[in-house]
Amino acid sequence: MLKDSGKNNFRPDLYLVARILYSLAEEGSSNRSNLSVKTGLAYDRLVNYLSWMEDKNLVMNDNGIISITSEGMRSYGKLVNWIMEYVGKLNFPKRDRK
Repeated sequence: MLKDSGKNNFRPDLYLVARILYSLAEEGSSNRSNLSVKTGLAYDRLVNYLSWMEDKNLVMNDNGIISITSEGMRSYGKLVNWIMEYVGKLNFPKRDRK
């Protein structure tokens, strides 16, 4: 499942988790390549995160299409609220909304 790190050693960056969930929540389901571009994460790093997130039921993979689960939506809301309360801002890349 997780490539370069064992499950017990994987320590996700919560900003990256939030960025992935944000992309899926705001822009909808995506394949891994497009999600890598949308989030600005290297493909291999994204794959590690998606594997961890799938184990936690935050995302699901349906024949290569990644989508956010209802648990992922709840967790995203909690994570954003926590970041806003304790950090004060989110630094997600601005995207051109057409």
